[in-house]
Amino acid sequence: MHLDLLQTPSLLIRLDLVRHNLAAMTRHLGGELSRWRPHVKTAKVPEVLALLLQAGVRKFKCATTREAEVLLAVAGAQPIDLLVAMAHQGANLARIKALAHAGPQHRLSLLSEDPAHARALRELGLGVFLDLDPGYHRTGVPLQPRARIDSLLAAAGSSLRGLHCYDGHLHDGTPTQRQAQAQAVYDQLLAFARTLPGRPELITSGTPTFPFALAYAPLRTFDHTVSPGTVVYWDARSQQLGIDGFECAVQVLARVISAPQPDRITLDAGSKAIDAAAGDPCAEALGPWRLRALTPSEEHLPMQVLGAAPPLGTLLRLVPRHVCPTVNLYDDAVLLEGDTIAAVVPVRARGHACSPQS
Repeated sequence: MHLDLLQTPSLLIRLDLVRHNLAAMTRHLGGELSRWRPHVKTAKVPEVLALLLQAGVRKFKCATTREAEVLLAVAGAQPIDLLVAMAHQGANLARIKALAHAGPQHRLSLLSEDPAHARALRELGLGVFLDLDPGYHRTGVPLQPRARIDSLLAAAGSSLRGLHCYDGHLHDGTPTQRQAQAQAVYDQLLAFARTLPGRPELITSGTPTFPFALAYAPLRTFDHTVSPGTVVYWDARSQQLGIDGFECAVQVLARVISAPQPDRITLDAGSKAIDAAAGDPCAEALGPWRLRALTPSEEHLPMQVLGAAPPLGTLLRLVPRHVCPTVNLYDDAVLLEGDTIAAVVPVRARGHACSPQS
């Protein structure tokens, strides 16, 4: 099959660049893959998850029960350590317990910020990571006052695996500014961790700050892992961070369907094809055309033409600004080796399950 025969919009994943990015991440880790716990919300495709396992990754993070189910199925008999980085309750928690029971060779843990929840995890035989809030204010408990954390520690008991301190809010400013802000978070985390018995695992850092965490020597006194997932595919927003070695492995194939003005074209790839929540421009066009993506509607992506306009019907490749939710929009992915189609496969870990059995 040739790209011209694909319906658009299509999700393209270049496996050669995925392997390139895994090699780049291995270099950043100094070969210590045990310090990486990638979040699989980005990859989502079993064939790509298999590449992580083949590279030697054994620790992972995920958010949804479907992500957990797909990753565990790909791992099979190969034991992995999976943190479900959500404080799931109700039917979701029951599903995680069922997955743990079905795969006893694996080690499953969840985040917790509530003593009753932590106690329930311990009774279910699941590991507990305390979810600490370093100022993101999305989830977790602040490091002060200490009484709430002490209650969590007591409830987790022997099921305590470690501390999760995600500095995902540190994505603006220069690298020097981000590094200073990140190290301030790590110092708070370390001061608290040193008051605990043993050496719990410390999990920090998404894509914007992981190089700073890996380079911060005091964190090495603990079992420390970073958890960027975007590095597997990379994206246009990550390109602006000043982190060397990665290439954008995911593209959206779209077609010019309208030319309403001399300086305007429209593609068939709106917000149902490319994530628009991360701001404008939601994507960057590859190739010889000088184009700037404007705000999309559901099915349409208008683009400002800054030079010659591509004719109607032209296929364009777009690099998404934010790759993780873009991958989640597709039922299928086209796997490429260079520009050759290797396979068309389901994006099995996309979306959310509602049935207790899936």
